[in-house]
Amino acid sequence: MTAYPYFKLHVGPPGPNGTANAASEATRKNPAFAAASGASKASSVDAVWTNVAASEDYTHYTQWSAASGGTFGGSGAVTANAVTTTDSFTIPAGQLVLTVPVAS
Repeated sequence: MTAYPYFKLHVGPPGPNGTANAASEATRKNPAFAAASGASKASSVDAVWTNVAASEDYTHYTQWSAASGGTFGGSGAVTANAVTTTDSFTIPAGQLVLTVPVAS
């Protein structure tokens, strides 16, 4: 469940390889997660990007196996407001959830 614990922001759909529409804010965050409950576990701390690199509207995230480079592991949507250069952007604790895929 934690093979892809690093989260990167995007300003549009990241595409099948997770590389499209990358945000100027390139820092990947690796928040702590609570113990698993069933097939999922939620972030136990806020994921905070401080002093973002550009004025943007984050719409998606990708998950990666490493702080840079690494393997793409999935993506999802972000509900957020636009940020201005040097703002901070926070995804509150409990809002990032890792789940185990259901086998078909």
